Amino acid sequence: MTVAAHPVPGPSAPAGPAPAPGEPVVNVVELTKRFGRLTAVDRVSLAIGEGEIFGLIGPNGAGKTTLIKMLVTLLPPTSGSATVAGWDIVRQPAKVRQHIGYVPQLLSADGSLTGRENLLLSARLYRIPRVERAARIEHALATMGLAEAADHVVQRYSGGMIRRLEIAQSMLHRPAVLFMDEPTMGLDPVAREAVWVHVRQLSEAFRTTMLLTSHYMEEVEALCGRIAMITRGRIAGVGTPAELKAGVGPNATLDDVFVRLGGAETESEESYRDVQRTRRAAREHR
Repeated sequence: MTVAAHPVPGPSAPAGPAPAPGEPVVNVVELTKRFGRLTAVDRVSLAIGEGEIFGLIGPNGAGKTTLIKMLVTLLPPTSGSATVAGWDIVRQPAKVRQHIGYVPQLLSADGSLTGRENLLLSARLYRIPRVERAARIEHALATMGLAEAADHVVQRYSGGMIRRLEIAQSMLHRPAVLFMDEPTMGLDPVAREAVWVHVRQLSEAFRTTMLLTSHYMEEVEALCGRIAMITRGRIAGVGTPAELKAGVGPNATLDDVFVRLGGAETESEESYRDVQRTRRAAREHR
């Protein structure tokens, strides 16, 4: 069963030292991750505010997933620091997990269970009080447009429905921060648009801070107020879509930003041996 890929076993909506008004909900300072001689994330600093939908873009192997795995406490950083919802990712990892939701790239819903059963399992993992579970689950199903399919096994769901279910699972405990790694990867344009609609609704309803990675430039432009471009493990630029495009030139698109700031040089710099070393190190740190 793969639902446990969500790393949030703590109680729902726990009390904690929320950041003071105006302070970042996600605050990253010089965060670094090395696998042997390979530096996957290199002194990254970011500040993300309450209710912000923040995009992280960059080539394959640029460090996006590694950065997210550190922020959700699945990987320990080599150096630097970060706080999420006021909690330190190294000194207080359990507290971080209580305040976040995580939608990984890999499938995290159990296909042999119904949508409702997947949500019930997540509610138990998140320790949502028994008296609140049914109402939370019904609300999640309705919000994500899954009420009619709630009692169908997930094996019968479309890709877009599965992704919406996984987002619903990650939001059941009303987290302060939601991390989504390639949330619409492999979906057709119609399913992708449906996910966008529901992500916006969740953001507006709960003021949840969201950090997502994507290779779809139209996705990050449609959803994200600000974007960071990461290449070779370093931040190459941060700003609104309009600011990043203006920095490249008149009539530039986000695709142009991607090519200019992160483009082909990242791919050409990484050898077969580098890839092999990175994957071996990642397996050892699972």
